[in-house]
Amino acid sequence: MMIVLLFRLLILISIMMIIYSGIKYLRNPQRKLKAAKEANEFYFLDDANNSKKNLQFVYKGCLFIGEKYLGATEDSFKVVDIHVSVKEPLELEGFTREDIYFLENEMLIHYPHSKIEWKHPINQLLLTKLH
Repeated sequence: MMIVLLFRLLILISIMMIIYSGIKYLRNPQRKLKAAKEANEFYFLDDANNSKKNLQFVYKGCLFIGEKYLGATEDSFKVVDIHVSVKEPLELEGFTREDIYFLENEMLIHYPHSKIEWKHPINQLLLTKLH
């Protein structure tokens, strides 16, 4: 009889572990980032409380990484510089200036005091003249 109770307890613990693992998997921000990339959607991933942790975002299937730099503003220390690069430059195919401006606006919503610097090859799109 004792073995049956122990076996039932182990089954209950196993079910709880499976449910916990499933919830952790579904709430994982890296999984959401990857899913947004595959779906060509916009997703912004950032830990606003940790200025040392890079921000990541995807837009139109392209993964961008932004390095945050802390600096002094009028009243406190905040993120004042963001240097944005792209993980795979080939994924930039089809991007326009309007796309870059949209991404800048999204970053400025989160970090209004920051200056955004786009790294190569993104900055080449911004430097070319309009026809």
